Order: sequence, then C-alpha cells, then structure tokens
Amino acid sequence: MKKLVVLAAAALALSAPFASYAMDHGSMDMGHGDMKMDHDMGGVAHQEVVNGVKATFKVMSMKEHMAAMKMELPKGMKETHHIAVEFKDAKTGKPLTEGEVKAKVQGPDKSEQTKDLMGMQGHFGADFDLSKKGKYGVMCKFKLKDGQVRTSKFWYTVK
Repeated sequence: MKKLVVLAAAALALSAPFASYAMDHGSMDMGHGDMKMDHDMGGVAHQEVVNGVKATFKVMSMKEHMAAMKMELPKGMKETHHIAVEFKDAKTGKPLTEGEVKAKVQGPDKSEQTKDLMGMQGHFGADFDLSKKGKYGVMCKFKLKDGQVRTSKFWYTVK
C-alpha cells in the first residue's frame, strides 16, 4: 500500500509542470485591467519574424504600464520597466498566446536579470529594473504551442 501511495504522489508531482504548460494563460483575466491599451503605449522596441512567428517587443516605464491599467505604482517597487512581447503567426496574423517565454536582460554594467514572462491577455510580460542609463541586451527564448524553441535578441537604450 505504501508503494502505491508513493508511486501516485510521484506521478502527480511529475505531471504538474506539464499541466501548467498546457494551461492557456492568455484567456485568463489576471486582473491586469484592459491590457489592450498597454499595447498602444510607447513604441515598438524590436520586431522580427522567427521561424514563422512574428515577435513584437515593447518596453515601457512602470509608470506608463500602471497608468494604462488604471493602477498606482506600488511603493518600494524596484522594477522600473515592463517588457511585453506579442506573438503572431507570420502568415495569418493570428495571435499566439500559449507557451513558455523567458527573457534575460543584461545591463550596461553587465548585471543580468532572468525572468519567466507571464501570459496576460494577448501578450507575455514581466517587470525589470532598467534604472541605469545605457544599453541593455534583451535575449528572449520562447516555446509556443507548436513546441519549437525560438530565440530573439535586441538592444534597448535607456536615456
């Protein structure tokens, strides 16, 4: 009986990552307000087509991001910018909202921040500390529903 309980617990523990991957975070209301407004704010920081997927990156200040959601900037927040990426099928223009996205940002002082970008109403995003002036390297690795791993890299300058 103990072996059966241990095997069942192990099977559940090993299946949890697959269940969270299969979940469609893009269709969930994460309480972020109308994120569609967010996409209209600021300019496109980088855009490219990678193996049939059009990736559009936007970088905006947290002040802009929170204002778009009609929220106040939390006190003591160290992150200064929100990085958002929207994926679309390059041929059809259909939004691609399911998958895993990770971004690494290297600062002008060579410090690094790596975060998983969370799916939120049509895009993936996370907050980063870009408080130093200078050039930031943004490297993004993403695996969408088709299972293919793709990467995108670009420079973003904070003035």
